[in-house]
Amino acid sequence: MDRKIPKEVQQKQMALRLLKMAGAVVAVVLLTLIVVAFSRESVNEKYLEICAVTRGSIETSVTASGEVHPAFEEVINSPISSRIIEVYKQLGDTVSMGSPLLRLDLENTLNDYRNMLDEKEIKRHQLTQLRLNIATSLDNQKMSIAIAEIEFERLQTELRNERYLDSIGSGTADRVRQAELAVSTAQMRLAQQRTQLDNDTRIKEADIRVRELEYNIFEKKLSEMKRTLDEARILSPRVATLTFINNQIGARVSAGERIAVISDLSNFKIKAQISDAMAESARVGKRVIVAVGKEKLEGVISNVSPKSNNGIVTFDVALRESNHRGLRQGLRTDVYIMNEIHDDVLRISNRSYYIGPGEYKLYVKNGSGEIELRSVRLGASNYDYVQVEQGVAEGEEVVVSDMREYAGKERIKLK
Repeated sequence: MDRKIPKEVQQKQMALRLLKMAGAVVAVVLLTLIVVAFSRESVNEKYLEICAVTRGSIETSVTASGEVHPAFEEVINSPISSRIIEVYKQLGDTVSMGSPLLRLDLENTLNDYRNMLDEKEIKRHQLTQLRLNIATSLDNQKMSIAIAEIEFERLQTELRNERYLDSIGSGTADRVRQAELAVSTAQMRLAQQRTQLDNDTRIKEADIRVRELEYNIFEKKLSEMKRTLDEARILSPRVATLTFINNQIGARVSAGERIAVISDLSNFKIKAQISDAMAESARVGKRVIVAVGKEKLEGVISNVSPKSNNGIVTFDVALRESNHRGLRQGLRTDVYIMNEIHDDVLRISNRSYYIGPGEYKLYVKNGSGEIELRSVRLGASNYDYVQVEQGVAEGEEVVVSDMREYAGKERIKLK
């Protein structure tokens, strides 16, 4: 026969069941909290670059891209169409003034030069012959004039004698007229010869000047040919480093084709590019900061191209420390053209996150051991700082390292 369970026992059993249920609920809640805590995105703080928002001055800048080039560079072009038959130096060699770099085939050019030397001798003898012929011809004319002058004086004497004889009755008027006619004829002939001599002298002097000019032009061509031959030996014009050479023996090269480049690799300059929309900022004399790795080098704009090419304006930067150890030919650099100064503004460090003024999503530390995503308006910048216009206050700490792998996470726990 069943016995009735006492009320006190029933109450204890009920309390035990409720306690078990409460324990299960608490366990579920704790487990959920643990799962949530462990599933939340977290990052080790030591791997982040965090900077405080400070107040100070910013000398704003415009960013351009640059490349390191030798301060001095000379291109050596082939003076003739030929082929390379010997190469004496290799890329990277240091060369002294007058050092042979390579040799071109000069046989045809040498033959042309020798033919021109022979032609020069022919022209020189022709010019000498012309001068002698002209001098002889003019001397003959002068001699004819001298004879004509003597004949004229003789006829004048006969005229005086005939007039005297006619005055004493021993002569006749007809003989006087014949003598006068002879004198007039001789005088006209003498004047004609003198005029002819003057004209022939000017003509022949002009002929000589023309021939002399032709000879001088030919001499200049010959000197140019000699200079071409000298240059075709391809010697280094100064002490420098060989940064390019066509070392393909047997290769044909055209006149004016680049065959070698020598550079002074002890000093450098920056060749920079900027959008033509920002070209107004690139003016000769403007101060520039060039980022070479973690180094900052100062310089000034020394030259600006007057034209835009595909929306790009180029300019040169002369560096104050042009022989800095970090400079290497072809090294890519960031160039900052310094502009106006903004005083007493909020600022944070300039890093790769910044691409220009506007709205940004940046992570800011809060007081709960987390960083939270916040909209921040940024303004002008320079190499070191970016101006903060809105979104964070002085003293707050902002993550400035690359956070792209956490894109979309509103909060991230710091470890």
